[in-house]
Amino acid sequence: MTSPDQTLAVITTFLGRADKSAADLSSATGLYGDGLELDSLEAAELSAMLEDEFGTDPFSSGDELPQTVGDILAFYEVPATA
Repeated sequence: MTSPDQTLAVITTFLGRADKSAADLSSATGLYGDGLELDSLEAAELSAMLEDEFGTDPFSSGDELPQTVGDILAFYEVPATA
């Protein structure tokens, strides 16, 4: 399980590298369109950064692609089973 702060730190670092603002970043912030306006290459870069940091990423998990920052946070907050 990864803390939301750790996940947000990776997203914020990515946004800085992509020259995008993280000023109003929240769980409801969309990744595409009117949100962060990520294109496919930027989504792939974010995916790679998340996988490098945490060993897995929500973009290649086989489920639906994340649409919001909250979707990414939720992916990493799933508790491990005992």
